[in-house]
Formats: sequence, C-alpha cells, structure tokens
Amino acid sequence: MAKGGRSAPDLGRTWRRASFYIRGVARDALPYAVYQSRLQRIFARLSEAPPSDDIIRRVNYCNKLDTASQLAEGRRVRDIPVRPSTYYSYDLKQYAKYFGGEARLRYFFGDLITVPPEPTIVKSRPIHGDNRNSVLFKLDKLRHFTLHHDPVAFADKRKSAVWRGAIADHSGLRDTLVRRFHDHAVHDIGHVGREHDGIAAKPYLGIAEQLRHRYLISVEGYDVATNLKWILASQSLCLMPRPVYETWFMEGTLVPGRHFVEVRPDFADLEDVVAYYDRNEDEARSIIAEANRYVAAFRDEENERLVSLLVLQKYLERTGQRPPMPWSHLFGSG
Repeated sequence: MAKGGRSAPDLGRTWRRASFYIRGVARDALPYAVYQSRLQRIFARLSEAPPSDDIIRRVNYCNKLDTASQLAEGRRVRDIPVRPSTYYSYDLKQYAKYFGGEARLRYFFGDLITVPPEPTIVKSRPIHGDNRNSVLFKLDKLRHFTLHHDPVAFADKRKSAVWRGAIADHSGLRDTLVRRFHDHAVHDIGHVGREHDGIAAKPYLGIAEQLRHRYLISVEGYDVATNLKWILASQSLCLMPRPVYETWFMEGTLVPGRHFVEVRPDFADLEDVVAYYDRNEDEARSIIAEANRYVAAFRDEENERLVSLLVLQKYLERTGQRPPMPWSHLFGSG
C-alpha cells in the first residue's frame, strides 16, 4: 500500500490522464478554420434532418436561457487559458473552438452551488429555483465521466453497503453517514484522509473493490457526488438521498425507485432498505437495468458532441453573438 493507505498507482488512471493531455494538446494545435468547417457540415446536416427530440430535450435542459441577454463580462475563446484549470479548459475548448476564436463566453471552472448573475458556462448548478443563468457543460469529464466495467452480477456481490470519500461536504450528510455507520459490523462505510472529530479514517477502497458490494452509497460533496455516474453504470444498486445539485448528467431528472433508491438524509433507514432489496432481488435488478439505460445516453460520443455544440450555439444566440439557425426554433421562445 502507498502512503496514507492508498493503493499503488492505478496504471489505467495514469494512462487516461496522459491520453487526455495528448488529445487536448493536439486539438488545441488545430486551426480554428478546421473546426468552423466541421461545424458548417454538422449544422448543414441538421438543416436537412433536425435534431431528435431526445437531443433537443437535453440541450434545453442544460441550457435554459429563454430570452436574449447581453454579456457584460466574457472572455474570447482564443483567450481561455489552459492553466491552472487544465481539465476544465480543454473540455470547454474542445467544442468552443468550433465557433471561432472571437466568440465570447462567461464561464466558471470549479464546484459551483450558486447561480451567477449572467449567463455562465458551469459544471454544476442547483437543481431547484431559477437556475437559467447556469448553463451546464461537460466539464472535468475525466473525473466525473470515467465509467468502469462491472463483471459481477448483483446476486454474486456481498450483501452489504459501502462508501468511501472525503468527509467534507456542503450539507453535513457525509458526516452523518460516517458517524452512524463507521463501526458497523456489516456495512463498510468510512472516510479517507485524516481523523475526523475522533473518528479514524478507513483504508482507501478502489472502485473495483467497492463494486464487490451490492449497495453503493452516493452522497453529494461540495456539489454533486463524483461516484454517481459509475455507480449507475454498474451492477450494484445506488442508494442516495435525493440530490440537490446537478451537472451535465442531469441529476435532477433521476427518478427515485426507477434509477436509484432514495434513503433518508439521516440514513436511519439504510439497514431496512438493504434488507428489503436482499429479499426483493428482481426489483433491485430492475432499478439497476433502468440506471444502466440512463447512463447509456451519455456513452454515445456523436450525440455528446452534438449536444455540446447545440448548447453553445444556443448560448451564443441568446447572448447576441450568432444568428439563429433554421432549426433554432426548437430551442424554444426567445
């Protein structure tokens, strides 16, 4: 084990990071004219065959701007710095370059749980309330959208729940979970890092180790729960309090009892929930299958590119920087 109880370096993770940087540098080196030519071809095809209802639904969910709005602030695409927020920068520029170097965007890189005063490209936003100025984009995707193969069927997993993570969060839910279950005889629940208020940290658990359990707990941190995407892609059942924040994954559209099992914010019902699904395995498998179908929509790279481009097209239309396209009426009023 490495220092701090962590496993030896994950070669797969190292390769993914290296690959991300290589592709980011290569894309950044291509001239803007190459991207703009590609965009013309993509949008020309849309004029012949408009985007599907599912695509438009996603675009209008992530970008809720419904009226024209002038940007008081904004940075040209060509001026977006690669550092210090390298992951975010490459993720945004991957598609922003299609619209040319002079297009102006207001963006925020990092965890955000408030709504900005102007239309802003963000990774996360509150689910409830007027969140129109928070335009969701697929940022920090290497961390949030790296999914993992799960070869173990639900019936073959341990009849227990597991959670690992940093205990700090915006709501205190993680603290509540760890205090209640850190010394439980069956469930493997604990925080990593330093001792917290007299509660010792537990050893780091890799994703493969967590996937040996039937029940994976997801709890929001500073914004969304990083583990939610790979949990819903697995053959384990996701248990979580109803989310408060959302990202490109559109967490606000997840339905309790269909995509995940809702547990109380104090986790007092966790043991009863686990016992229920141990007795009703078919119901658990049905929820898992529906969760897997939900995740599948985000695995289609062509669709991901199209949704990303349309979110930006709508943003630039609404901020007066691009004229509407023949199919822009699908974006709704404004």
